[in-house]
Amino acid sequence: MASRIAWGIAGAGHFLTEVADILQPIPDVDLFLSRAAEEVIKRYRLERMLSGGVQRIFYDRAASAPEVNKLYLGHYRLVVVAPATSNSVAKFVCGISDSLVSNLFVHAGKARVPILVLPTDVAPELSSTAPGGKVQVYPRQVDQENVRRLEAFEGVKVVKDLESLKVCLNTYL
Repeated sequence: MASRIAWGIAGAGHFLTEVADILQPIPDVDLFLSRAAEEVIKRYRLERMLSGGVQRIFYDRAASAPEVNKLYLGHYRLVVVAPATSNSVAKFVCGISDSLVSNLFVHAGKARVPILVLPTDVAPELSSTAPGGKVQVYPRQVDQENVRRLEAFEGVKVVKDLESLKVCLNTYL
């Protein structure tokens, strides 16, 4: 039986620090970072924190994302994408797989590995912590509609807050 979790991080700052806290105690996690995630993680100074309990980190370096082949070989029992940007959610909904994180999502679906997604654009208005302090964010209607569309995908569980993410993760741990 698969024992690992594949965790994709897109280039969002919203929820990022809290997700890093959640990741710390979870054993057997492999991180899949988009190119934007690498940049944002550095801006938030979370490199050391994110690498703490993580087994392997895969970076978005190859056009074909060969790392996702392990999904078909039974290496992963769950795929998590948290945080998921509006860009990533739009790609998921449209079936676009042109980055490491979008390939992870698409191939998890094809391999029938359960997927858990925490989108950033979950409410009409959000207070988010940026490197310089708190900011107000007003997700667009199209971003919220894409989240609603994603909720209808078979094998995908969309969570809208950190507590729901923790509860869902506990069912897989």
